[in-house]
Order: sequence, then C-alpha cells, then structure tokens
Amino acid sequence: MDFSAPPSRNKMDSATKDQLMTQVKQQIALANAQELLQKMSDKCYKKCISKPGSTLDNSEQKCIAMCMDRYMDIWNLVSRVYGQRLQRESTRMS
Repeated sequence: MDFSAPPSRNKMDSATKDQLMTQVKQQIALANAQELLQKMSDKCYKKCISKPGSTLDNSEQKCIAMCMDRYMDIWNLVSRVYGQRLQRESTRMS
C-alpha cells in the first residue's frame, strides 16, 4: 500500500460525487418514468381495448385518453402526498 500518495487522490472529490449523484438520480427518474408509462399502457389497454385490431375506434380512443389522464392525475397526487410525508418525517427526525 502506498502511503506517500496525497489523501485527495484516494478520495473522490466533492464535485465528482455531486456529478455522480446527479447521474444516478437522472437514471432513477428515467426508470420510474418508463415504469409509469408501461403500467399505464398495460392498465389502460386492458380497460379500453376489447377487440385488438389495426386501428382504434372513437370510443377506444376516448377511453384511452381519459384513462391515461386519470392515471397521471392519480400518480401526481400520490407522488405529491408521498413527498410531503417524507418531508414531515425528515422534519421530525431533525
């Protein structure tokens, strides 16, 4: 083991850590968005499409649009409430 190396060479600097954390957060956000779209597509497809074909009729198009709107509204509500809960818990722990 080389003890002559300066300590800063053995440790990641703060800017590199921040950049790495930003990249990890972006990757997590992307994975969450992909999961949201997949689940929303699956659920709305099952709810709205009774006979799959090459096109969607008018009622299927409306159903899909409304289903996706509701799904996004609920997702946003749950995310907001969850964030508030985390914030309250964090405040209590401080």
